[in-house]
Amino acid sequence: MRKYLGLGLMSGTSLDGLDICLAEYTLPEPGYQIISACTLPYSDEWKKKLRNSIHLSGEELFRLDIEFGHFIGKAVNEFIETHQISPPDFIASHGHTVFHNPGSGYTLQIGNGQVIHKQTGIRTVYDFRLQDVILGGQGAPLVPIGDEQLFAAYDACLNLGGFSNISFSKDGERIAFDICPVNIVLNMLAEKSGKKYDEYGEIARSNKVNMMLLEKLDGLDFYNQSPPKSLGWEWCIANIFPLLETSGLESGDLLSTFTEHISNQISQIVNVHQFANVLLTGGGAYNLFLIEQLSDKTSAEIILPAKEIIEYKEALIFGWMGLLRIENRTNVLRSVTGADKNHSSGLIAGN
Repeated sequence: MRKYLGLGLMSGTSLDGLDICLAEYTLPEPGYQIISACTLPYSDEWKKKLRNSIHLSGEELFRLDIEFGHFIGKAVNEFIETHQISPPDFIASHGHTVFHNPGSGYTLQIGNGQVIHKQTGIRTVYDFRLQDVILGGQGAPLVPIGDEQLFAAYDACLNLGGFSNISFSKDGERIAFDICPVNIVLNMLAEKSGKKYDEYGEIARSNKVNMMLLEKLDGLDFYNQSPPKSLGWEWCIANIFPLLETSGLESGDLLSTFTEHISNQISQIVNVHQFANVLLTGGGAYNLFLIEQLSDKTSAEIILPAKEIIEYKEALIFGWMGLLRIENRTNVLRSVTGADKNHSSGLIAGN
């Protein structure tokens, strides 16, 4: 059994911060052990830069790609120094998604991998999504390869991050897709209430669902589409935010209504496939009100794993994907993304 020390990095659309997960991976028998993990919160300045990146000119975006690469490289060096660890065998960085429009043939994650490599001296795997889009796929979700190989004990793996996505096996193939927005919308609404996020879902719990808005949200065309399918910030700008802004509702009722919308969409998927159990991870796992709603609307056992898995499963799996790429093994599944073939995706900086 060969062992590899890898550092997985994830910057999600909810803008919580940069997730850093150091793990020991094994091959050929897939395995992992998390050694250390943390989240480096974004400053208000970085939140603003990343949130507004979609509006930048080409030159400004190139500059931000380099700047964010330096930010990541510095964060990695500080992580290694703080935890007094030997440099890992590799870094696998998801980057931060600015554009994701596979229907038009493009996706963009910033945080330049060449810069990360130069700053850390560690081989870096990055830009995992673009190759899949070029091959006709959605470029998302990507973590199902890790769900299949590292978390096969569960009927389904559900992640509640900026967006919710689900992964499960059906007829011998892995199926996965984005379900609906979660924290990318909830956090924005909470900020309007003067909070960074709706802690435990208490704001949503204490306000009212607006049935007219809920019906409009639940009726969006995306939810009737068959997978493979994925969501991005642009879709929220075009479809979600106009409904919220024109509703005339206060932020509390918007939070309550959108939380109900999330639970409707997720429970519908869980019930259709009749899962016996669902592994739940991501920041949304701490939204107790949302979890209560899901439990009430489904018969599936909702399993909340250890905190390190809840918070760092995506970073852990991107580390796994980086190892698979270095070993030239498949790390993206056509059954998930709709690409022309299974493939090994990601650019590699350094030897």
